[in-house]
Amino acid sequence: MSGIFGAVSKKDCARNLFYGIDYHSHLGTQYGGMAVLGKEMRRQIHDISQSQFKSKFFDDYHRMEGDKGIGVISDFDEQPIYLNSRFGTFCIVTSGLVENKEDLEKILFDKGISFSEVSQEGVNVTELIAKLISQGDDLIDGIEKMFDVIEGSCSLLLLNKDGIYAARDRLGYTPLVIGENGKDEWVVSAESSALLNLGFKVTKFLQPGEIVLLNDKGMSVRRPGLENQQICSFLWIYTGFPAASYEGINVETVRENCGRFLARRDKDIDIDISAGVPDSGTAHAIGYAIESKKPYRRPLVKYTPGYGRSYTPTSQETRDLVATMKLIAIADIIKGNKIVICEDSIVRGTQLKNFTVKKLWDAGAEEIHVRPACPPLMFPCKFCLSTRCIDELAARRAIRDIEGKDIKDVSAYLDPKSEKYKKMVKWIEKDLQVTSLKFQYLDDMIEAVGMPREKLCLFCWNGECPGSDKKESPSVVCAAGEDNLDLYQGIRNK
Repeated sequence: MSGIFGAVSKKDCARNLFYGIDYHSHLGTQYGGMAVLGKEMRRQIHDISQSQFKSKFFDDYHRMEGDKGIGVISDFDEQPIYLNSRFGTFCIVTSGLVENKEDLEKILFDKGISFSEVSQEGVNVTELIAKLISQGDDLIDGIEKMFDVIEGSCSLLLLNKDGIYAARDRLGYTPLVIGENGKDEWVVSAESSALLNLGFKVTKFLQPGEIVLLNDKGMSVRRPGLENQQICSFLWIYTGFPAASYEGINVETVRENCGRFLARRDKDIDIDISAGVPDSGTAHAIGYAIESKKPYRRPLVKYTPGYGRSYTPTSQETRDLVATMKLIAIADIIKGNKIVICEDSIVRGTQLKNFTVKKLWDAGAEEIHVRPACPPLMFPCKFCLSTRCIDELAARRAIRDIEGKDIKDVSAYLDPKSEKYKKMVKWIEKDLQVTSLKFQYLDDMIEAVGMPREKLCLFCWNGECPGSDKKESPSVVCAAGEDNLDLYQGIRNK
């Protein structure tokens, strides 16, 4: 997911905007962008794949003056997008994933609408969202109609002369939080942690589908939120920053809870130390250590400067390079020890095997026990870029090898008590070349988060689509947007 941030002030908003965007750097690696509206709209976009946001935009932010602005750390497309629409000019940033992008492109192409932001990957998703919004009767109507037709999720910030329109996606999959500092300054952020050092306090977490307007008069609700919520559980397990809270629930606390649950089900091994794959596995390991009474130590440390998340880049070659270079083993702590290594998740398993486990064995570990903080990932994410395709998932590779082919119904592999589940875990354990492997139980993970099950998106693990009673298989489409394309019949005909 991308990280989006907006700021409004009766004076100049550029400083708050600059640092607020930077606090989202853990959410994307491709592009950074910011737009400020004062006497005129100023916009800047830079490639940050080989540099940090701060260094790229430091000079820009000193030249951008205005009382309101938005920005983004993008995981894929260049943003913000500038559009001169029939509602006037506006800039927009988005976070999410539009699965039916090609269908919506065709609808707009057939209407005679063209796109200017096109790359090898196709039409820029944020431009597509902007063009869809511009088909409404007004901006609010356009945002709501866009929500109706997209398959996937989209939260957005839209900057124009009125202020900043902030809209959280209909399922509440991606978060937005409003903050104020009592000095006639307001911010809206994907991560609540971006508010803390800037002196802002959380005013409200936007509800799913809620649309608010921020300007120099404060915040006004333009469309109330919905009750039907399925926020992404992976935010707490991996994606989110430790100091962030979603729906009032802190990330670090949830990760410690996950570690405790892992330790409670781990009575049959004798270990010397508890450790985590840095950084997101660290809190899981601390929780494990607290519960197990085994010391937490750091056999692996991360060299942070210049290396982002190895999970985020789209290129396997880039992911492997980052994974190789950023983790450094400490042999004095590893040698001769039986180690539980907590990881946030196992997606592909290649980095864990080739760049984590191997370093531990090479440094003299006696035993390596891997404990992911969530269940096996079974389904590619439909609502963000968390997991990209079935073929990449370690659990699916295991099932394919066990069954001798791809199968549509994997329900037998979802139950930790079933023999097929146990065979799948043993296959992954052998592939990783570790002493033992145990995944978190889904019910334990839900309890660790502390929200009602029905308010969490668990799609990656059980294939249950938010807002639907359908379940996923490789041949089933169950996101909400597919049946709603007719809502834009008017677009086709106008």
